[in-house]
Amino acid sequence: MEKIIAYTRVSKSIREQLQEKFDVIYFEKYEHIDDPFFIETLQETVGIIGLQLEVTEELLQLAPNLKIVSNVSVGYDNLDIDALTERNIMATNTPDVSTNTVADAVCGIMLATARRISELDTFVKNGEWKEYLQLNHFGTDVHHKTIGIIGMGRIGEAIAKRCHLGFDMTVLYHNRSRKEQVEQRYNAIYCQLDTLLEESDFVCLMIPFTRDMKRMIGENEFKRMKRSAIFINASRGKNVDELALYNALKNEDIAAAGLDVFDQEPVAADNPLLKLKNVVTLPHIGTATTENELAMSSLAAKNLETGLLGYCPPNIINPEVCKNI
Repeated sequence: MEKIIAYTRVSKSIREQLQEKFDVIYFEKYEHIDDPFFIETLQETVGIIGLQLEVTEELLQLAPNLKIVSNVSVGYDNLDIDALTERNIMATNTPDVSTNTVADAVCGIMLATARRISELDTFVKNGEWKEYLQLNHFGTDVHHKTIGIIGMGRIGEAIAKRCHLGFDMTVLYHNRSRKEQVEQRYNAIYCQLDTLLEESDFVCLMIPFTRDMKRMIGENEFKRMKRSAIFINASRGKNVDELALYNALKNEDIAAAGLDVFDQEPVAADNPLLKLKNVVTLPHIGTATTENELAMSSLAAKNLETGLLGYCPPNIINPEVCKNI
């Protein structure tokens, strides 16, 4: 049997299915680049499936027989796509299956931040609720406000749908290209980034991470937002200058933030954002539901098996390598 490596966040039932066709070596965690057994396993591995392993030039040099890397995620900033492509190694991800799950999470984060749900949950549990709620604990409405979505991909569109149809919100969006279908369905308005920042009550960042997008939201962008604005980031932590965000929140340049992602994950305990009451902080829960986890693992396994059978996988990131299989 051909040998594959499975690691973090591949559902047990999917691993068992893969074991019927492959010699599956499972690593519970993914930081094994210095583990002698991991290195030894890499030498014979033809496929890798899992979440967040940094597939770098260094790792690829240890895996001469590797044919495919199957990410159990939508994002793939952990993969050196150029290095994989140069070696004719297929790279795949799991788009689409997570779209609605992530959009649900974003709306939940938006509501939790606007209505101060996390803060007031702690307020009640700490025994501080001793009289009728005072004005200093009031939140802000979500319905009939304006949301600005930066990045109108599949998830951005699903967020626009929920916000427009569910909360009667005005939807502004900024994207590399216009999405006429979104404009028609949800009355979304395409605008330049500065206009979106200046006019939105909620600014929702939903772009993938690339070198060009690193720290795209920083001091200048926060200063353009309304002082009452709420910033939501469910994309990638590196897309935001966290120090600039902290200063904007502390100085009340913006009202609040809801964060599902951080520059460093897991987030450092001394990150100053964790000290602020007007920030909802979550451990990257966007795709984290039982149902979605199984769906992602299943799709990742399909990508892996298809590639190892000599066909181009359905969710190939670097399709040019398929010319050589």
